[in-house]
Amino acid sequence: MTGLSGSPDDRSGGPREGPVSLASALADAVDCLTHLWSEAAQSASLRLSPHQLRALRILEEEPGLNLTALAVGMEIGLPTASRLCDRLEAAGLLERVLHPSKRREVRLLLTRQGHRIVDEVAERRARALAVVLGAMEPADREALGQGLQGFLAAQDRGEPRRRDSGP
Repeated sequence: MTGLSGSPDDRSGGPREGPVSLASALADAVDCLTHLWSEAAQSASLRLSPHQLRALRILEEEPGLNLTALAVGMEIGLPTASRLCDRLEAAGLLERVLHPSKRREVRLLLTRQGHRIVDEVAERRARALAVVLGAMEPADREALGQGLQGFLAAQDRGEPRRRDSGP
């Protein structure tokens, strides 16, 4: 795994300032975080794919989306989104409800069980992450928090963030 201290080969100044080395180390950290995230999700009472979890999270944030809006939000095709919703509905996590004023539009809503699963996965992920953060030195946690704020601010200035790109 690459160290977060950077490399003297980076041309931006000191060893801690090299964006290329830091990007590589960050990629390694994201890999570890993705693994931690996935393990926490898979230990939930109902095992769902990252794609299914992502759909549930989007629908929790924006209840009542139609199939087209969900497909656009997930950056997948309409047939794929339809099959995904079929599986979630069969599992009792999602229901399709006719729009009250647009007879041809169907809204997608999480069931109680769907909300419970999203909450359970979020709780498991938070606990797993808290274990790792708890093992860090307080100064390192503070630096990580400040660094993440700076990262998000720089991203907001450069390119609009996508709603939800992770599992």
